[in-house]
Amino acid sequence: MFINDELITLDELDGLAQKTQFLWNINKLDDPYINEKLINLKSSVKHIEMQKNVKGFIASVEKPSHLKIVTTEDRVGVDLFVNGRLRERNILKYIPTSRLAENYFYGQIHFDNMDDDKDRFATGREGIVADDLKYKRFLEKLRKVILKILNDWDKLRLNIKQEGDSENPRISRKERASRGLYNAVSSEYDIPKKSENKKKVDKWVDDLSSDAAFNFESYAECFISENLIRKYIKEKKIPLTTQAQREARRWIQEEIRSKGVGNISINIRREKTDLNYLSMADLANLNDKKDPAKYASLARDAKEYKPMRDAIAHTALLTDLAKRKLTTVYENMKGRIKTLLSGGN
Repeated sequence: MFINDELITLDELDGLAQKTQFLWNINKLDDPYINEKLINLKSSVKHIEMQKNVKGFIASVEKPSHLKIVTTEDRVGVDLFVNGRLRERNILKYIPTSRLAENYFYGQIHFDNMDDDKDRFATGREGIVADDLKYKRFLEKLRKVILKILNDWDKLRLNIKQEGDSENPRISRKERASRGLYNAVSSEYDIPKKSENKKKVDKWVDDLSSDAAFNFESYAECFISENLIRKYIKEKKIPLTTQAQREARRWIQEEIRSKGVGNISINIRREKTDLNYLSMADLANLNDKKDPAKYASLARDAKEYKPMRDAIAHTALLTDLAKRKLTTVYENMKGRIKTLLSGGN
């Protein structure tokens, strides 16, 4: 094919290929574009099986804007071909999932069996008759493939420290947000490619990612729960016990000492009341006056919570057993805190 006497080759697609991150090959399509141009993907090719008479590929780019066709209002999409002829552009519009990742996809689906004794094509031979039974069955099967790819895409994007599908329930909102925060922070420790320690440091960062997601989430839970309890105590004008006052003074003196060692003259805590020097274990004792052996008790949970809470505060990595224990105790604490905040006893 020539345009203005210039031969059009696969090289015209170099820009698109360079922006392509992932590839799903359906039934081992042998295609020069994916064989010659999609050679610098961010992950190995994913192979998808579908009905035997269908072949194709779906690829995804780094950003939806990379699918924009220059000087036009059109975008590259997933197109349907029958015996080498384009029959439907952007076929995904007929099987919408309303998922974010669809905006990143392009590719080709080849379904030659659509061309048989029955006339299935619309007037002008562009497009397929919408209510054709064979076509509808094909779309149903393709939609199942797309749903699998959508799930893969989310995992692959998170693996390369980029945002995935925020609406995918595969992981919780808290874990997804924690991963995003870790990726944003860890990217600031990206060292030059020519550094001899580049691979080693990148592996360290990757190794920390799953623990970081848990610790970030747990620290956020700790921050919110403890500060809500402080506000509750202040609102209810609950007096501090002698033991709580003693504990607060201990930490106030420790802060004075460490500030002196560190040559720090500025205030550190925004509020310097005794409450702000107490941890959950101390705060819990101010709220629960009932016998912890007989009634639901925040104080009892706080005692179990403290060892893991302190480890996280010191940026330590927790064992799997400690993670499970922390999660269980926190859920119980959260329920008790919500009861207190809503006016219960």
